[in-house]
Amino acid sequence: MGFATRSEKRLKRQKRVRRKVKGSPERPRLTVFRSAKHIYAQIIDDTEGKTLVQASSLSRELRTDIGKDSGNKKGAARVGAAIAELALAKEIQKVSFDRNGFLYHGRVQALSDAAREKGLEF
Repeated sequence: MGFATRSEKRLKRQKRVRRKVKGSPERPRLTVFRSAKHIYAQIIDDTEGKTLVQASSLSRELRTDIGKDSGNKKGAARVGAAIAELALAKEIQKVSFDRNGFLYHGRVQALSDAAREKGLEF
């Protein structure tokens, strides 16, 4: 009779979401992972199992721009804008959003809102 830890609860939510959200060549999956200090975003085609585009608060192009904002909403918004620009450069307009078991608020929401503003369709 143990209690589920926070990470076990997130993995359970992740599995529940992943049952419905699948990435295809026409509509790949935009997945978000957040740690305490950084945020990561990937656009994945699940049929081939390949990452098409990725951006994070640690990537070289964004690291200097984000600075100390890597763990807050401002940094998440910059990562969201960057992933949208990279996706549009590869002619990816529509994606299905995978919050990866994280609740849709705070940094996850800021990233998705910024990606929508730059032109990605969810």
